[in-house]
Amino acid sequence: MGRYVIRRLLQMIPVFFGATLLIFLMVNVMGDPIQGLCGQRQCDPATAARLRQEFGLDKPVWQQYLTYMGHVFTGDFGTAFNGQPVIELMADAFPVTLRLTLVAIFFEIVIGITLGVLTGLRRGRPVDTGVLLLTLVVISVPTFVTGLLLQFLLGVEWGIVKPAVSPAATLDELIVPGLVLASVSLAYVTRLTRTSIAENARADYVRTARAKGLPRRRVVTRHLLRNSLIPVVTFIGADIGALMGGAIVTERIFNIHGVGYQLYQGIVRQNTQTVVGFVTVLVLIFLLANLLVDLLYAVLDPRIRYA
Repeated sequence: MGRYVIRRLLQMIPVFFGATLLIFLMVNVMGDPIQGLCGQRQCDPATAARLRQEFGLDKPVWQQYLTYMGHVFTGDFGTAFNGQPVIELMADAFPVTLRLTLVAIFFEIVIGITLGVLTGLRRGRPVDTGVLLLTLVVISVPTFVTGLLLQFLLGVEWGIVKPAVSPAATLDELIVPGLVLASVSLAYVTRLTRTSIAENARADYVRTARAKGLPRRRVVTRHLLRNSLIPVVTFIGADIGALMGGAIVTERIFNIHGVGYQLYQGIVRQNTQTVVGFVTVLVLIFLLANLLVDLLYAVLDPRIRYA
């Protein structure tokens, strides 16, 4: 196991550099960040030249990347165009988005896996058909429609929750945004769990466990569910990074100042330092989440061993 972890960590190094280089190049072709800083009016040539020199934009792209990565390893993610260090923006944004992501993952695990197990064990029955239709509707409806609808009904019409989240962004305020953020992924988790449960229910080891006279609950939880969760855990692990980076729509709807909000502001204002800095951290989170998922395989299925 130790050798496997070391090998995976070494494999993450070129992936990290490749992903950050690609992001850096893509952000630099979005447009002239100095022109975005000046707004709609034309920048004064002398001012534009001074700003390019100040932010290192007068150097070749490859040199800008090497300089940026050198600063990243010292904990310096650059400075936004408003003069605020990007690391300070991260300190304010990432805890909020992390809480929102945890709420979304909680809904995926509790509701998605529970519905998947129930429908997988009752395949072809009315409850199975109803859940399949419901998940299909959730997948088909865009997230911004679901968010605006729940915000209007629960926040404006019925007054159950506040329409917008306060700057503190406490867990109770993030329940509805977390449900909106997790809605599509929750539907996929339900369908994935249902399919895996239905397939493994006909496996030999399940029939053997039943033939031994084991209680139905133990057969489902100890034998059937553990082996069926491997593809679900894979999806959820990959979904962690996707939820944190893809929360732009949800955070805009509920006025949450998290990672999605900062990325949106950075893209609109063509603030390359902010965008690249936030995405660099998201790449690290994505890589670590995938490593954790690989290690969980051996916990779920004893037959899996890492040499």
